[in-house]
Amino acid sequence: MSNYMINHLRELESEAIFVMREVAAQFETPVLLFSGGKDSILMTHLAKKAFYPARIPFPLVHIDTGHNFPETIEFRDNLVKELGVNLIVGSVQEAIDKGRAKEETGVNASRNSLQIVSLLDTLEEHKIDAAMGGARRDEEKARAKERFFSHRDEFGQWDPKNQRPELWNLFNSKKHNGEHFRVFPISNWTEMDVWEYIKMENIALPSLYFSHKRECVVRDGVILAKSKFITLKENEEVVEKVVRYRTCGDMPITGAVCSEADTLEKIIEEIATTRTTERGTRADDKRGETAMEDRKKAGYF
Repeated sequence: MSNYMINHLRELESEAIFVMREVAAQFETPVLLFSGGKDSILMTHLAKKAFYPARIPFPLVHIDTGHNFPETIEFRDNLVKELGVNLIVGSVQEAIDKGRAKEETGVNASRNSLQIVSLLDTLEEHKIDAAMGGARRDEEKARAKERFFSHRDEFGQWDPKNQRPELWNLFNSKKHNGEHFRVFPISNWTEMDVWEYIKMENIALPSLYFSHKRECVVRDGVILAKSKFITLKENEEVVEKVVRYRTCGDMPITGAVCSEADTLEKIIEEIATTRTTERGTRADDKRGETAMEDRKKAGYF
């Protein structure tokens, strides 16, 4: 790795750590949103560095849809045990059972948007005033509209036209009762930055990010993992493919890519030549041109 890249990554690291320390200083009950994906794992690693030698001073929050990859849940539990941090789990199934959310039906059913209710309920229950997430501006056009400190009203909603200026790294955390902030410390990172940093810091990841054999279903050009959560359409076949995942979400909506990249070096080389965006394999983002922005306005990550 060149000195230029090392310096570039250290600058991004310093910026993210600065933002995390600002959150710890300005808010009373901050949390770190943890999905088990590479970005939230990176965020946890940065939080560990930010407050070392003390433990991470805020809990991790995972909104469990019940449709997770088993590799993700196993990794989450092992990491929480290793770090000795608090884990708060919000359950989508519990929200459905209580009538707070309604299960989608049909072959393309997803619990992705149902996370909104569980997330907002969890934030309210624990009186959380700042939730840090691993979203990056290069992921999707709606993500690009975010600031580091993103204000949410008393209903947990986001107004992209009412963002606060952040001049000279000064963050306005003033809010009314019942409101909260979403904070995005790695906003300025790219997917390539994330992978280069993971390699530089030797950060462990769930195995699904590396090339492996998996039974899959190809639907509308998206390679989905065979699971009990997916209903096969007529004439759909289950085939074994060598794949890996670039992003981590629910099994019924997260597409894999055919890949032989089984090491970090090969993943970085693959990303450098791909023309497909990271979220281009997410079936939930294909529901409409403004699918992500609509979910974010309602309270999504």
